[in-house]
Amino acid sequence: MDQNGIEIGRLLRSGISGFVAGARVSELEAPSFGTLVRAPLGDNFHIFGLIYDINVDDDGLVRQLVTTDNVDTEVIEDNRVNRNVPMEMSVMSVGYQEGETIKHLLPPRAPLSLDVISQCTDEEVYNFTNAGRFGYFRHILRNTDQPISELLAAHLQQAHEVNVAAGKPDWANNASKELITLLRDDYSTLMAVLGALGDAISI
Repeated sequence: MDQNGIEIGRLLRSGISGFVAGARVSELEAPSFGTLVRAPLGDNFHIFGLIYDINVDDDGLVRQLVTTDNVDTEVIEDNRVNRNVPMEMSVMSVGYQEGETIKHLLPPRAPLSLDVISQCTDEEVYNFTNAGRFGYFRHILRNTDQPISELLAAHLQQAHEVNVAAGKPDWANNASKELITLLRDDYSTLMAVLGALGDAISI
């Protein structure tokens, strides 16, 4: 993977707790639900976030095409490649890096519109997930209006693969233990999280 990460879009709007990036459908090559991404926040400063939703809005042309019988394949491809309506990726802030220091805290300010959003490299995923004691889990768990069990499963699956490749096969097991501790007073959420993790990875 490119050491600079794969550019996946540009910032549409942002806040301290999260941001939304947009990309043309044809430009969206790699990111998926649960992917760790980063946004710049000045020199040698980055915000880390997890993609928790991917959405494609409709437009007037699409509304017409869906009611048309036998839409030509070339028309569909042209609409996907040349359309102006972007695919939107909603990202939850889970930490930031200043210099060589990674903190699992909300960033001190929001990134700016049109900044480039990049998918994190394996090295960045490893460094972020091994900085501290899973402090970023609290940012995920507080977003109860999001599918947090599925998000955690997708993220842990990605992070587990990276950590195994880096020689840390126990990472996912330790992450699961931390989640059990954090959710010990919320049985229904704990069962949902453990169920999703069981479907995603073998610990």
